[in-house]
Amino acid sequence: MKRWKWWVLGAVAAVAIGVVGGPYVYIHFIEGPAPAPLTISTSTPSTDPSASTAPTGSVDGTWNITQGSIVGYRVKEVLFGQSNTAVGRTSAITGTVEITGTTVSSASFTVDMTTVSSDRSRRDGQFQGRIMDTASFPIATFTLTQPIKLGTLPASGVRATASAVGNLTMHGVTKSVTVTLVGARTGNTVQVSGSVAITFADWNISNPSFPPTVTTEDHGTLEFLLNLTHV
Repeated sequence: MKRWKWWVLGAVAAVAIGVVGGPYVYIHFIEGPAPAPLTISTSTPSTDPSASTAPTGSVDGTWNITQGSIVGYRVKEVLFGQSNTAVGRTSAITGTVEITGTTVSSASFTVDMTTVSSDRSRRDGQFQGRIMDTASFPIATFTLTQPIKLGTLPASGVRATASAVGNLTMHGVTKSVTVTLVGARTGNTVQVSGSVAITFADWNISNPSFPPTVTTEDHGTLEFLLNLTHV
């Protein structure tokens, strides 16, 4: 009888270690850390006016989204008691920015939500189905509603910040948001990054939690890195 009890206790302990230790090992040693938040990458400005990275020409006119642009989400989750950060991204982005002088007069962007993916197929299935219902709401958009006054244009590679106010449409809901932008111009390309805090209930988005295995906070972050080229 005593041996039987010890066997049962040992089996229970082994299961507990597997439930807790398994996710810990996977998250911290196999999966590794989540991708870093999206941000622009700039180098030290060149003092050589003939350098190829120096901005050329006027900024006036149309700037288009180009290769390397990324939009995605970042949500903190708990998997079997282990903290993790879920990150999903897509490069299926189109859009334009209009600049006159030192003012961004208009901007609009479209994201194909059906292409957002993470490092886990099960998470992606939940995102595309129960959470975001991309079959019904395949597109997210942002439209600038107030001009952005840039002031003096910064030198090549120098970061500048600005606030953008616009309408974000996602999951069939449109709301006004204010985004702090960080941008820099290098050569004929402008990079812009930023993020928006998203409370799921405000957008009629189902909480990503999937009890009992996964629980999440009631909010997440929409982040982006845009590469723009002059038309």
